[in-house]
Amino acid sequence: MSEELAEIGEDRSLLLLDDDEPFLRRLAKAMEKRGFEVETAETVAAGKAIATARPPAYAVCDLRLGDGNGLDVVEVLREKRPDCRIVVLTGYGAIATAVAAVKIGATDYLSKPADARDITNALLATGDELPPPPENPMSADRVRWEHIQRVYELCDRNVSETARRLNMHRRTLQRILAKRSPR
Repeated sequence: MSEELAEIGEDRSLLLLDDDEPFLRRLAKAMEKRGFEVETAETVAAGKAIATARPPAYAVCDLRLGDGNGLDVVEVLREKRPDCRIVVLTGYGAIATAVAAVKIGATDYLSKPADARDITNALLATGDELPPPPENPMSADRVRWEHIQRVYELCDRNVSETARRLNMHRRTLQRILAKRSPR
């Protein structure tokens, strides 16, 4: 038995909840290679159904899904299996949502793009021990760009409305949107 499998424990069940289907497939494959028994869901409804019928030992839940909020699944998991180790993933990091996720019962909170190693470290971290920092965290420019893109999408790609909400000049925003994403 490998060292990683020993860390996982007897029950290796893992629920992956994300509406980004290609990401979900890649992550499922990577987590299976690490010894987890993976079950996937793309909606809050499917996640709740799995959490109710077969509560897993581990879970990775995306925050924003097409049919609701991943925190709803976290609540069901906490109710059905209090010892479940849960990592909340999101494409945009915000302190308020991190606090909400941890208050509801998430073990950790990671911003996308998180790789399988970061997720595994967060799932298997014990007690108050913090997982090691990510090998390749997003740059500050990339985090800013991701935030601007998210607000732009939420404003239905309306440049003027996005600029108003970001308290930014419209032309400045147009220049940022015209550029490629930073690394």
